[in-house]
Amino acid sequence: MKHDQKSYTVQEALQKLMHYCAYRDRSQKEVEDKLDELRMIPEAKEKIIISLMQENFLNEERFARSFVRGKFRIKKWGRIKITQELKKKEISAPIIKLGLSEIKESDYRKTLYELAEKKVEKITEPNAYKKKKKLADHLLRRGYESTLVFDCVNEIID
Repeated sequence: MKHDQKSYTVQEALQKLMHYCAYRDRSQKEVEDKLDELRMIPEAKEKIIISLMQENFLNEERFARSFVRGKFRIKKWGRIKITQELKKKEISAPIIKLGLSEIKESDYRKTLYELAEKKVEKITEPNAYKKKKKLADHLLRRGYESTLVFDCVNEIID
C-alpha cells in the first residue's frame, strides 16, 4: 500500500508542521512521529523541532496542560489514567505534574462522585458487596486513585 511519497524540503516540512501544531497542541513525540511519516532525516527533524519550539508552535507544558484539561473535563479521566497517557507521549514527570495542576481538587472530587452516582444507577447487582466492587472497578478504570474511589464507593453504597 506504500505509494510514492513526496519528499519535502525542510521549509515545506516546517510549514506543514506549523499547521499541524496550530490545529491543536501536540507533544514533541507526536511531532517526531509526523516528521518520520514525512521521511525527514534526523538533522532536518532536529532543525524543524527547534524552529517549532522557538516560534512557540511546540510547547510541552502547554500541551500537557491542555491535554489534562481536555481529558478531565470531556472524558472525565482520573489523574492516574491522564498520567499514563502523558507518559506514553513521552512527557517528563515535572511537566506532567504542571499539567495536573490544571485540575482543581474540588472539581476532581465532584466529578468522581458524579461518575459514581451515574454508574451506581446502572448497576443491577442486588448483593451490596458485589455492587461496591463493580462501582469501584469502574472508577479505577477511569483512572481515579484507589483511596478516593473506596471512600466514594463506601459513602454512596451502604
